Amino acid sequence: MKTKEFISKGRKEDSARRLTSIEGQIRGIKKMIQDGRPCVEILTQIAAAQEGLKGVGKIIMRNYLENCATTAIRSRAGESIYDELMDVIYKFAR
Repeated sequence: MKTKEFISKGRKEDSARRLTSIEGQIRGIKKMIQDGRPCVEILTQIAAAQEGLKGVGKIIMRNYLENCATTAIRSRAGESIYDELMDVIYKFAR
């Protein structure tokens, strides 16, 4: 029996590509700190990495809303899905 994929192939590939880029940014930030680069340069790179993570979060959030949450709502999963939705949206909006 085939297991259900929760994240589409295209979104997995896009997320993986973005995360690989973010990994490189993080390694670069670590090197900048070790090399004693100016704080403002380091902070700029940290901001860029955070934006990259937000981008991946948007991809996963859209997938969650289109697939997981929609399926749960259609199956009448009850109030728990709305509580879960509110929790996810609140965490992501911080």
